[in-house]
Amino acid sequence: MASEPNRPADVTPRTIADAYVHALADLDPLTAVYLGLNPQDDRLPDLTPAGVDAVADLGRRTLAQLDAAEAAGAVAAAADPRAEERCARLLRERITAELAVHAAGEDLRSVRNLGSPLHNVREVFTLLPTETAADWEQLGRRLGRVPLAVQQYRQTLELGIERGLFSGPRQVATVIEQIAEWLAPDPDVAEPARAAGWFGVLVDPAPEPQRTSLAALAQAASDEIAAFREWLAEVYAPAAAGTPDAVGRERYARWVRYWTGADLDLDEAYQWAWTEFHDLAAQMRVEAEKVLPGATPMQAMKWLENDGPAITGAEPAREYLQGLMDQAINDLQGVHFDLAEPVTRVESRIAPAGSAAAPYYTAPSLDFTRPGRTWLPLLGRESFPVWDLVSTWYHEGVPGHHLQLAQWNYVASSLSTYQVSLGGVSANLEGWALYAERLMDELGYLTDPGHRLGYLNAQMLRALRVIVDIGMHVGLDFPADSPFHPGEAMTPELAREFFGEYCGLSAAFLDSELVRYLGMPGQAIGYKLGERAWLRGRAAARAAHEARGEEFDLKTWHMAALSQGSLGLDDLVAELSAL
Repeated sequence: MASEPNRPADVTPRTIADAYVHALADLDPLTAVYLGLNPQDDRLPDLTPAGVDAVADLGRRTLAQLDAAEAAGAVAAAADPRAEERCARLLRERITAELAVHAAGEDLRSVRNLGSPLHNVREVFTLLPTETAADWEQLGRRLGRVPLAVQQYRQTLELGIERGLFSGPRQVATVIEQIAEWLAPDPDVAEPARAAGWFGVLVDPAPEPQRTSLAALAQAASDEIAAFREWLAEVYAPAAAGTPDAVGRERYARWVRYWTGADLDLDEAYQWAWTEFHDLAAQMRVEAEKVLPGATPMQAMKWLENDGPAITGAEPAREYLQGLMDQAINDLQGVHFDLAEPVTRVESRIAPAGSAAAPYYTAPSLDFTRPGRTWLPLLGRESFPVWDLVSTWYHEGVPGHHLQLAQWNYVASSLSTYQVSLGGVSANLEGWALYAERLMDELGYLTDPGHRLGYLNAQMLRALRVIVDIGMHVGLDFPADSPFHPGEAMTPELAREFFGEYCGLSAAFLDSELVRYLGMPGQAIGYKLGERAWLRGRAAARAAHEARGEEFDLKTWHMAALSQGSLGLDDLVAELSAL
């Protein structure tokens, strides 16, 4: 385990935070891969209950160190007390939120269609280097550990069964379907790797003679995952039958704190989201008329999906998305952002088969040896309509997730590693990315009616997320002014129907989304509520500058905002307002 500071003069919140990052990277090698730490480590994390408890124990020890440092006056005596205090506040809030989730036994029922331990083990292989024979050897050693990791994950879920802690049936059924897709042989892969499914695809590019030995390891990994799938279907699913898919207000509030860094007024947020819904519906009607005269928004979006401009083929789609990001960087650089050279590098990739439906982003390693990457799930498609891709890639890539997370890495030395990595708050990150979509609309990049309808539909998706996520989990009713089932309870079934009537994305995507919200309660509301915080902070900063008779420089504000590291929604508006 990484050493921790022990001399009083060395102990500050930032040294404690960074020691925590390195200690966690030792406990969890997947964290190390994401951050680009411990490059020679070829392990997988201990997914047993004891391994999960070890992470919690590290958190408790870290909080005790923070208590002692603050009691000893480490913040006041620091060279930059405000920076130390901000780091201390984030570290305490984040670890406390994580420990609350752990104490409630959520680790024991971590079956979900996105971000489960099983998904994380598979995803890490998409981030490993494969340029040299040594890279493939190290990948192989880690691949050989997959069967044990799957067995350990099963042990944790078995303890959940003993304690009566289950994931909802929708999560279980979806994961069973996803694993079937992971295991399906790929006809484009030669034997012996073909039969190993996704892991066979992974090792297929390896050079001989390594490819043959790697194919055997890939098959062993797939066999163990197949056995786990059978256990899910035959043991876990019957045991979990009857478990509510929604989690209730108490569990939901705990998860909201975890995802947003705030104790939100859920009823206020629900009502506000309905106001956003009505406003966006009106804007979409106007834009739909421009796309297809006389059409409703749903009719216009259906036309765009089936008959509008589209790209044929996965590789042309990837190249198109790469071009969108390259053009955005070229246009924004020096005008609305000042980007260091490492931040300007970002890659477009195709997501591995069996991913959830939503595109996603993975951050660069701390040293930028692995660049930031956006990922497009294919979902069996050959044609990719562009109407909804443009604003999505402004969100996932530039100026969205990539600019924020890559800039955090760039300024890590002036903050702490923790503040730009493990301390990230989902609502801050997703709020910035949704703000980035709006910024591109404000700057005139979404004047094409189809592209702008795609942007408004993306905004509608995020407003619906607040409505549906809070409504389902907390048990609220559709309000009296709802155009859909007013006064009725928000069940998952009605929520899915509601989605289908007011969001112009595919049925497969919306099905995946609903399962995602039920499996990650509280995460989906952070997009729109996070954007609200970013917009309020910008407006307050602008007003403060103007009150002082100063010009508000948006580029300067952007760079300052992106260089302050992570903040939860408890602190975000106040910090942004002061810039």
